[in-house]
Amino acid sequence: MTEEEAEALAKKVIYDRLAVRAQSRSDLAQALAKKLVPEEVASAVLDKFEAAGLIDDEEFARAWVQSRQRSKGLSSRVLAMELRQKGVDDEISKEVLADIDPVDELQAAHRLVQGKLRSLARFDDTTKIRRLTGMLARKGYSPQIAFDVVRQELGAEAAALDSL
Repeated sequence: MTEEEAEALAKKVIYDRLAVRAQSRSDLAQALAKKLVPEEVASAVLDKFEAAGLIDDEEFARAWVQSRQRSKGLSSRVLAMELRQKGVDDEISKEVLADIDPVDELQAAHRLVQGKLRSLARFDDTTKIRRLTGMLARKGYSPQIAFDVVRQELGAEAAALDSL
């Protein structure tokens, strides 16, 4: 493959991937490596795209965090791990994750528990607590937050039943 062909392939791969969703520079570099684009050609093309503003790891990280927190209710700890896997620099990750409001994160945990409680109606409280705290732990919430949120939501559920 000539250098011109490699550059054309690199541009096509980057355009195709960016057309679907924003990508980190690291993700795009990995995609180019899989297509056997020489590293120096890939680096040069990535630099051009970055200079043009089409690749921006900080913007990607902000969009990723916002999307994953809203759709999956993930904690900042899990989001940091995902950004690291995406190849986003730790400084950028810290800056982006510092913008997460702890109140919003706590509300997300409450929404997750409220949504799951409906499917656990037939279980006893011990099973509910175990399953709900396990779910929150998998989403990256600390044990203390998980137990506090579950206790509050189970208390709210009991209060609603008592009022009937």
